Amino acid sequence: MSGVPLLAALPMYDFPETATANDALWAAMAASLRAAGVAAPIGLTRAGDPEPQWRDPGLIFGQTCGYPYAKGLRDDVALIATPHYAFPGCEGAAHRSFFIRRRDDARRSLADFRGARAAINGWTSNTGMNLFRAAIAPVAGGKPFFREVNVTGSHEASLVAVAEGRADIAAIDCVTVALLARSRAEIVAGVAIVAESRPSPGLPFIASARAAPATIAAVREALLMALAQPSLAKAREALGLVGASAAAPADYEAILAIEREAARAGYPRLE
Repeated sequence: MSGVPLLAALPMYDFPETATANDALWAAMAASLRAAGVAAPIGLTRAGDPEPQWRDPGLIFGQTCGYPYAKGLRDDVALIATPHYAFPGCEGAAHRSFFIRRRDDARRSLADFRGARAAINGWTSNTGMNLFRAAIAPVAGGKPFFREVNVTGSHEASLVAVAEGRADIAAIDCVTVALLARSRAEIVAGVAIVAESRPSPGLPFIASARAAPATIAAVREALLMALAQPSLAKAREALGLVGASAAAPADYEAILAIEREAARAGYPRLE
């Protein structure tokens, strides 16, 4: 990575209410890296589309969704670790989707939402689309299930669309639900959980595959140190972070298996 401008970015859970905590986490990591003789950017990069950042040859620390990682990023990035969150729906390195409805909606099962309006954050989202598709596949009968599927651009926007009645159902990452329940309690109070998805590998921390193995090891060590540092307890609590574990590409094959299962059920596309 010599001569390549370095960047660090944590776009997946970087809400206004968690930005300070993300900054604190990275500041501690960057200090550890510089103390170990590894160059590190001073602050997090927040501008721009995260997808080009994931493929940036200067990426030293980032976080991506497991679905794009499994589908096409694995040759461009190196896995650092998978985070563990303390929120409901998280189990070690795994998390899941919550399928939500408006609180006053009388429908109580996924099957009840045939012909409804669905909202997804994006077609490349594991929790917003892939796990949603897998849950609908058994009840779809190989046919289109929803009247429409609208792309909102974010989990937060999907949740708001359901709460405000512009969509009937959405699949929201359980970490996002927990974080928004703190900062936008009035919106989260307007929805209810219909069902939960199966567990799936969580959003991995990554770096460019062009980084030297020694650099990857140093970033992993800096992360683990930050996750144990007493002075960062409040930052970790704000993020819900309780640890991280080593990750391997094979761990994310489970996400592709979920995709294949939906296809075998005759439901290769969420519709």
